[in-house]
Amino acid sequence: MPASPASRTVAVIPARHASTRFPGKPLALIAGRPMIEHVWNRCQEAKAFDEVVVATDDERIRATVEGFGGRAVMTSPDCATGTDRVAEVARGRPDVDVWVNVQGDEPLVDPAALRLLAGLFQDATVRMGTLVRPLEPDEAGSPNVVKAVLALNGDALYFSRSLVPFVREPGTPVKRWGHIGLYGYRRDVLLSLAGLASTPLEEAEKLEQLRALEHGISIRCAQVNWRTVAVDVPEDVAKVEAVMRERGRQP
Repeated sequence: MPASPASRTVAVIPARHASTRFPGKPLALIAGRPMIEHVWNRCQEAKAFDEVVVATDDERIRATVEGFGGRAVMTSPDCATGTDRVAEVARGRPDVDVWVNVQGDEPLVDPAALRLLAGLFQDATVRMGTLVRPLEPDEAGSPNVVKAVLALNGDALYFSRSLVPFVREPGTPVKRWGHIGLYGYRRDVLLSLAGLASTPLEEAEKLEQLRALEHGISIRCAQVNWRTVAVDVPEDVAKVEAVMRERGRQP
């Protein structure tokens, strides 16, 4: 594994107010604090980043972030995806080589998992990285849980909403992985992806990471045991608070 020369690594938390299913989601209070603050704190706890930045197009989010001592960057309201928003920040920062996209609806994101993701780029050959975890049996048939198939070196071969790989002969041992939607990129890869049109497999599966694979960009996968507890709808707030109480995180 060739070592990468020392480079700056920045975590960006894309945060928009106009969520279809949960408007104002980044500002939703969880255990008395806005969700975006919880995500920010988890990134700080990782101690893997030279900077942590919230990228938003909403002044209310910017004011909230600056209110708890964080840093926010205003980005265009025309950004279609979180990747586009991260790329907009990266475009003006040629001094930063590695960018990590941390979803703003993951208040329980594991700092150790973030360290592992950032650490992938110590290998100079890694251009893009993400996380996978063991797939639970009850998730096999769910199209909402993305499955990953890995090469022997840990690179992704494919991502799908279907159960892959297909096991022709029952009993054949095979490891199954669920994908965690956190990504790291070299700056040149990030900017390249943001400028590419969507691809056939990406459109079919509605999985943005397939655009990279279809263009021949390898994605190194770090394996973790952490299972995400994301906030998609208002009802998820109570679920996250329950986990926080179990883990002793709630004030």
